Amino acid sequence: MAQLKIVIGNKKYSSWSLRGWLALKHVGVPFEEILIPLDQPNTQEQIARYSPSGRVPTLIDGEVVVWDSLAICEHLNERFPDRHLWPADRKARAVARSISAEMHSGFQNLRNDLSMKIVESIPTSTFRPEVKEEIRRIIAIWTDCRQRFAGGKPFLFGDFSNGDVMFAPVVSRFRTYGVPLEGTAAAYAETIWKLPAMQEWLAAAKIEPHRMARYEASPR
Repeated sequence: MAQLKIVIGNKKYSSWSLRGWLALKHVGVPFEEILIPLDQPNTQEQIARYSPSGRVPTLIDGEVVVWDSLAICEHLNERFPDRHLWPADRKARAVARSISAEMHSGFQNLRNDLSMKIVESIPTSTFRPEVKEEIRRIIAIWTDCRQRFAGGKPFLFGDFSNGDVMFAPVVSRFRTYGVPLEGTAAAYAETIWKLPAMQEWLAAAKIEPHRMARYEASPR
């Protein structure tokens, strides 16, 4: 098997990179990590060496190149079916794919106002109504999936899946900005945050020298 490679951006800020990386970590095979600092004069040139879209993450699997986080999740599920990156149950799998796609294409207000700053703590007491609505929707997703599909296990669909991959950066955002969580949502967020892979990413982010001035110009 050719060694897999994943091209990612700054661990402090790149939520999409975290998603692809987490899915690959769950697979449990050796891989090479190529980190390209974002917002640098040569960033686009460097990414273009690997990614047709000019974006990260990009997975390189031999001659196969996959340049979207959700597509990476799907590809890894096909390549490593024994790792069960989607739930085995057909109904649960349909819901898992639906919420993953919703996360992939939606929640623009939350992305804009609560950008990923995984090593920072910026307690925020007020959010725009549009952001509050998206927070409510995410909490509803977590609560519904845990109640219907978890079966007493700690993740959205019981065992760890691509659904958890897609929402893991949201857990980081909620912690950074002090979004209040209770009950099922709070327990789920804590489960994701304590994942060894999440803690490994966080530890690397803390010592990362790369900066992105546009994310650090203001607390929001």
